[in-house]
Amino acid sequence: MLRRINLTGNPNLGVYISVTDQIAIVPFNLPEAMEDSIKEALKIDVFRTTISGSNLCGALAFGNSKGLIVSPYTLDKEIDSLEKAGINVAVIPDKYTAVGNIIATNDHGAIVSPLISEKSIGIIEEHLDIDVERLEIAGFNIIGSLVTVTNKGALVHREASKSELKFVEKVFNVEADIGTVGQGINLVGACSIANSYGAIVPENSTGPEMARIEEALGFLEGF
Repeated sequence: MLRRINLTGNPNLGVYISVTDQIAIVPFNLPEAMEDSIKEALKIDVFRTTISGSNLCGALAFGNSKGLIVSPYTLDKEIDSLEKAGINVAVIPDKYTAVGNIIATNDHGAIVSPLISEKSIGIIEEHLDIDVERLEIAGFNIIGSLVTVTNKGALVHREASKSELKFVEKVFNVEADIGTVGQGINLVGACSIANSYGAIVPENSTGPEMARIEEALGFLEGF
């Protein structure tokens, strides 16, 4: 299901919310109506928490069906809370706190910023059971902000090259396409959330954007 949402006028859905095919990690102050929309559109449960004491759960965490990777400054009580909810959590040691902004993953692979260390790559590969590759897209290293990827497809920054798209397709083992959300926003990863069951985008996303998103993320299969 594809849905438009107004998060109190803020388009940065992917900065506040981290989703997989099993769970949505959301801040405590997320409106109840938004929680209901996530459950309905993405067909997953919602877990409310902070990461590193912050509401920016999407910027500070990412994961797939195997588990969740969080910022190195995540508090012990936050990790305990996530693990008690049945979520396998690992911490990467790099100094970069916004791991969700610089790493994108699905169940087949991950693309990380060139800033990420070999040690962190090893942790990601072991914890999420995937291979990891480094890449810049359209000259930017904030990979998690540039890509929305699921196990069915990937939407990528509008200025990604053909070779970058092919690389994305190879790593994630899905078809990929370029696009925007929210009337021309290129940072599709920062401004949308998606899993294999649906996607949520800013309320002002246009009809053509919605059509491109639906096709890129594989929701037109069988039609």
